[in-house]
Amino acid sequence: MTERTLRILVGKPGLDGHDRGAKIIARAFRDAGFEVIYTGLHQTPEQIVSASIQEDVDAVGLSILSGAHNSLLPRVCELFREKSADDIVVFGGGVIPEDDIPGLKAAGISEVFTPGTSTEDIVKWVRENVTPRA
Repeated sequence: MTERTLRILVGKPGLDGHDRGAKIIARAFRDAGFEVIYTGLHQTPEQIVSASIQEDVDAVGLSILSGAHNSLLPRVCELFREKSADDIVVFGGGVIPEDDIPGLKAAGISEVFTPGTSTEDIVKWVRENVTPRA
C-alpha cells in the first residue's frame, strides 16, 4: 500500500499584504509532489485552523512579514490544541528575528525559516518531518 500524498496548507495570517514568498513556496511544494491548499491573504488564525481541519492537511506553513509573528503563529498552535488537531505540523517563515525563534518553537511551531532559506531546504525539511496523518 502506498502512502498518500502530503497535504500542506500555506497560510498568510494577519494584515500582511505581500504574498509572493507564500506563492513561491506553494509552487515549490506542488512541484515536489505535495498537495497544496493556499488560503490567500489576510487570514485569521481561526480561518487557517478551520481550513486546515476541513482540508485534512498534514502540515501548515505560515508566511508572515508583518511583525505579528509572536501573537499570530502561537495562536494557530493554540487553536489546533483546542480542536484536538495538534498532530498537524505547523511551521513558519518570513522576516522573523532570530531572538524570537525559540519562543515560537516553545509555542508549538516546529520550524522557522528565515529569508534566504532555499525552497529546496524547506521541501527537504517537510519530507523529513511531516508524515501523512492517520
